[in-house]
Amino acid sequence: MSVEYGVLVRVDATEGSAPREEGTVMWVDARGIQGTIGGGNLEFLAIEQARKLLEVDEMEATQRYALGPLLEQCCGGSVVLKLKKMPTANRLSAMRDTRTLAPLYMFGAGHVGKAVMTAIRKLPFQVTWVDGRADEFPSLVSKRTTKVLDDTPVRHVESAPAYSLYLIFTHSHQLDYDITAAVLKRGDAAYCGLIGSDTKRARFVSRFRKEEGLSEDQIARLTCPIGIVGIHGKEPEVIAASVAAQLLQVISPVPDDR
Repeated sequence: MSVEYGVLVRVDATEGSAPREEGTVMWVDARGIQGTIGGGNLEFLAIEQARKLLEVDEMEATQRYALGPLLEQCCGGSVVLKLKKMPTANRLSAMRDTRTLAPLYMFGAGHVGKAVMTAIRKLPFQVTWVDGRADEFPSLVSKRTTKVLDDTPVRHVESAPAYSLYLIFTHSHQLDYDITAAVLKRGDAAYCGLIGSDTKRARFVSRFRKEEGLSEDQIARLTCPIGIVGIHGKEPEVIAASVAAQLLQVISPVPDDR
């Protein structure tokens, strides 16, 4: 039986400004294309080269492209692409996401929680999703998500790794309070996002000072309301889009070509 082949196109190196970062991959075979290395003429030429590789005996090729006038791309940098022919049966392992995943703890599987999960499904987060109501969880979630059925969620805060991100939007204000207080007491959260209004924040902060003895530095780690400034709307999908963008701001490094 003949073996069907495809080509893995990998961004092997970059200099200056480039459409995608080193390690980005795209798959090309007779059936089509999966993934992207940034679009434009760079991707067009990469697909063309991959299809040529499928027609010859060679198994690998390396191409360097200057992202200037010849490619009609004004990024100004350069990209080295490595093309490797391999059996199509290896496509899934070759396309495996190798990005570093940020640990994200989500508390609450209600309408906002579900919307956020949809928004971040393909983003680089390793999610622990906690709720005490089994019926609230969707039946299917991404492979990077662990569903935890537990009505004592605070203990998951206590066992989380340092510099985790936390999103808190349970069905109970008291649960929200307990979870948020536990996160702020740790003092090492990369992000502590609590759903609610400015009024809810003020009430919680007052209690944090009086009942928990939290310092102003600890309280300053609280993000409430959640989401980036300037996006309005209370629809779950709008909140989710804003929160997803805010989480990416937290975990994204400053680009070298800033």
